[in-house]
Amino acid sequence: MSNQVGPAVPCCSPLVREPLTEDWAGDLARMFKAIGDPVRLRLLSLVASHAGGEACVCDISGSFDLSQPTISHHLKVLREAGLLDCERRGTWVYYWVIPSALQQLSAVLLTEGESALPPAECAEITA
Repeated sequence: MSNQVGPAVPCCSPLVREPLTEDWAGDLARMFKAIGDPVRLRLLSLVASHAGGEACVCDISGSFDLSQPTISHHLKVLREAGLLDCERRGTWVYYWVIPSALQQLSAVLLTEGESALPPAECAEITA
C-alpha cells in the first residue's frame, strides 16, 4: 500500500472535489476488492464488533462453516488490503480493524450534499 491518506476530516467525497490520485485509487480498490467477498465482509464486521475491538480466529471461527486455515486466509487478505492489523500472542493471532482505513472508505463514498461533519463545519473547511 502507498500509505497515502485521504482527507483527515471528510467533508465531501473526494470523487466530487477532484479526481483520485493513482496511488489512492489503488489503495481504495484493494480495500473494496477485499470486502467484496461476503466472508471477508462478515469477518471484518465480526472483528470490529467483537468485545474489546479485537478478536482471534478462535473467537470468530464458530460463525462460519469454514476451516480455520480458510478463515486465516481471508483475514490475511483483509490485513494485506490495509483493513486489519494483527499481533501474535502465544499461539493465537489477534486482529483489529484499522480505523483510518474505514474512514477512507467512508469518505470516498459520501455523495454531494452528505457530510461527516455538520454543515457549518464543512463550510468552514471548504471555504
